[in-house]
Amino acid sequence: MRFKLPRKMNQFSGFAGLVLGLMLSVLSMAVQADGDSEADRALFWSIQKNGQTVGYLLGTIHSEDPRVLEFSEDFLNKLRANSVFAMEMVPDMTTLERLNGYMQYPSGQSLESVIGSDRYSALEAALSAYQVSAESIGRLKPWAAMMTLSTPQPETGFFMDLSLSLRASGNGLEIVGLETLEEQLSFLENMPMQMQLSLLDQAIAEYGKVNDIHDQMVNTYLENNLVALQALSDEQLQAVDESASDYFIEEGIHARNHRMAVSLLNQLEDKTVFVAVGALHLPGKEGLLNILRQHGFELIPLDMPFTRKPPHPHG
Repeated sequence: MRFKLPRKMNQFSGFAGLVLGLMLSVLSMAVQADGDSEADRALFWSIQKNGQTVGYLLGTIHSEDPRVLEFSEDFLNKLRANSVFAMEMVPDMTTLERLNGYMQYPSGQSLESVIGSDRYSALEAALSAYQVSAESIGRLKPWAAMMTLSTPQPETGFFMDLSLSLRASGNGLEIVGLETLEEQLSFLENMPMQMQLSLLDQAIAEYGKVNDIHDQMVNTYLENNLVALQALSDEQLQAVDESASDYFIEEGIHARNHRMAVSLLNQLEDKTVFVAVGALHLPGKEGLLNILRQHGFELIPLDMPFTRKPPHPHG
């Protein structure tokens, strides 16, 4: 089911997704095939301890595609069976308004003065299809402008992660965030300016491809093959500068994985927890799958949770 969120919520949800969701078009280079990648192909897992199911872990994709919003009844029963729904960050209105504040320079400072008039003119043209006012564009920080261009223009604001949190809340689960807004934004706020400008230039040059890349990502995601998703992501992002890749690996993925794991392990001590985080936080030696295993949990792969049949696998 799809519906229109109120305009203000729609706008904030779109912005929030730049951080909350699976930012494949930017963060894909951060996943390394350094874990048990051949075994860890699934995107949905049962978390078990001492032979008992204590929760579930779902790698999500930040998308409004109806195919990732139509959940099977079996999946919904698994969701309802938990006491806690854990996500990267809870998208309540107060948090989303604070996020919008972080994305913009304070009054008196402009994006054009930071990035230069030529780059700013190219950015304005690229953002013409987005529902962002000229005033808002003028105050965006470079990382926020880059992230905006790296995500398809939101239509409803009803993304997979938001849909899951609403369903969980409606079924009485406690909704918790595994990070604070400041923790999640720290690697973007602290990114060296030259790196921000380099990534912004790439986003401006390639914004016309964003929808096609997103569709490819969703199709691959629906195949329930995390290895294939990694491969497609790496293929799309080969042009990213190595220093940016290293920064995202350490600050945007590894550091966040360990921080989220601390919060998750605390929840799992005495509660049943359904976890939904961006899929690229799952794999690798420093991914959530491996961290949970290191703490004595067993991860059992499950089928994808959607009612529509996935496309035929590529190749």
